[in-house]
Amino acid sequence: MARLFDGFVALEMVVLGILEISLCFLVFYILLLPGDAVAAAAPHGFLGLHHDTANHAAILSLTIGVISMTIGMYRPEICLQTRRLLVNSVVAGVLAFPAILALSVVTDLDPSFILGQDALWPMKILLSWILLLFITRLCFRVVLRSGMLSRRVLIVGSSAQAAATEAAIRSMRRGFFSLAGVIEPAEAATLTPPALRLRRIWGVIVTHDAVPARATLAAALGADSRTRLFDDVSFREQQLRRLDLAQLAQGWLDGLERPGRAAQALRRTADIAISLAILAATLPVIAVASLLVWSTSPGPILYRQVRVGMHGRLFTLFKFRSMQVNAEAMGPAWASRHDPRVTPWGRIMRRTRIDELPQLFNVLRGEMSMVGPRPERPHFVEQLDSAIPFHCDRTHVKPGITGWAQVNYPYGASVEDARQKLSYDLYYVKHRNLLLDITILLATVRVILFQEGAR
Repeated sequence: MARLFDGFVALEMVVLGILEISLCFLVFYILLLPGDAVAAAAPHGFLGLHHDTANHAAILSLTIGVISMTIGMYRPEICLQTRRLLVNSVVAGVLAFPAILALSVVTDLDPSFILGQDALWPMKILLSWILLLFITRLCFRVVLRSGMLSRRVLIVGSSAQAAATEAAIRSMRRGFFSLAGVIEPAEAATLTPPALRLRRIWGVIVTHDAVPARATLAAALGADSRTRLFDDVSFREQQLRRLDLAQLAQGWLDGLERPGRAAQALRRTADIAISLAILAATLPVIAVASLLVWSTSPGPILYRQVRVGMHGRLFTLFKFRSMQVNAEAMGPAWASRHDPRVTPWGRIMRRTRIDELPQLFNVLRGEMSMVGPRPERPHFVEQLDSAIPFHCDRTHVKPGITGWAQVNYPYGASVEDARQKLSYDLYYVKHRNLLLDITILLATVRVILFQEGAR
């Protein structure tokens, strides 16, 4: 549980989500409550609530809550941005209604409750949800500015070595962390548990030039201390959720635990099941996209391109062709913003990621996974391997249709972009597990919906 809240999910966001869904249930229950005579004659359940009304309100609030989480409303970095909050709130409310209608068909519920007693009822639900979000986020902002949720951290080390961690603390999760100060390693012996409690220190970060002080601090704090002890590299990795490439040691992959056969079989089964489900759901989109590629631009419908897969093995990747046939007559090149080689329909496919759908067949063939580092072309891999240390380590796992770098960093078209994306890819290689995969798949919906990083 501690790893869950330290790594992938912010505890504050979980609490905020539970609060908002609970308030949403209460508001929806009141809006859906039938007339007095009907309510009096109807069966009542837990806490005297009208049974059917409570079920409908719960379905509506939970569905909107899940959609809100999927489109990124509970990311700490945007929870205080008014404009994005408004846009995401409207999108969450609009997407909830078709989702609930589909759910009602699957669960044999009466879908008429979503339409209400008048034509304005869906609008009342949507406006109530947006108003509720703004009220809770406003209160949340006040709490943040008061410092009640701030985690005070203290850095032990020289000022020069503490600079990177100081910058990270100021950039991450606004309002969730605050720097209590930087002290020299020689003063580490003064950091006793009572002194740290008096200063309300949540964690102590030791820079790599103060390693001897870490043992002193660990002994002083004891096993049952509430103050957490980090080295600066692991703290930045845990909170920024990417690796510090400058601090990686040669052979770091050798220390990673290899997944067993059962875990590999489970991942492969999940890849096949998800691929088949997406193919079945998007079959009409695939048919229309094929027809439009064929009718709007001369050339093949599918574009076949050699990519580098797991352990450096080459494979043929499939995509809907989004560029002109002679797009690379002058040699391989990264796509640029407003790339003239992209066809009009290709531009739409790239923004909506429709051009990536044929890669589901690569997943079925076992060449790719649903989640993993994006496969690069051999031409670029050769350049990047020589320019960026540890770049070849990203092929330690299967490439994916989506990945940790894709949902955290915009489209890259330079060596520096590749370096930044590698820090996320290697974080995935080191920490990949079921929870991280689910987080990436949900975040991919947000990336597609809001066209983040598309070119």
